[in-house]
Amino acid sequence: MKIPVILLITAATVVVACQTTADHGDSRARIHNPTAASRAALQQVVNDVLGTEVLLADDALTTSSLLIIERSPPRSMQNVPATGRNTEAPIQFQLVLTAGDCILIDTRDGSRHPLPNVNCVAE
Repeated sequence: MKIPVILLITAATVVVACQTTADHGDSRARIHNPTAASRAALQQVVNDVLGTEVLLADDALTTSSLLIIERSPPRSMQNVPATGRNTEAPIQFQLVLTAGDCILIDTRDGSRHPLPNVNCVAE
């Protein structure tokens, strides 16, 4: 009796998840033929979302739709990296193509940020 209920709940969850993704018409994407302008646009959007300057590689999002940003380790008052493990999860962004527009999604909250001057292709 419990198996059919679990299957029903799982099926309903999958249907809702598919509809949520389909509402935007998103497809995973990567940056195609990056230029100085496209790299600057990506850099600016990431900096704005995070509220700080981050260092991105020139080939960020050119081979994969996922951008992972590691957090800087905490530092002591003398600006020395603290000892121990950093247990904070890295920040992740997903690049998608929606109606011809490149959109960067912050996976922490699902916020969507358009990338002007960026040419994307579906993965």
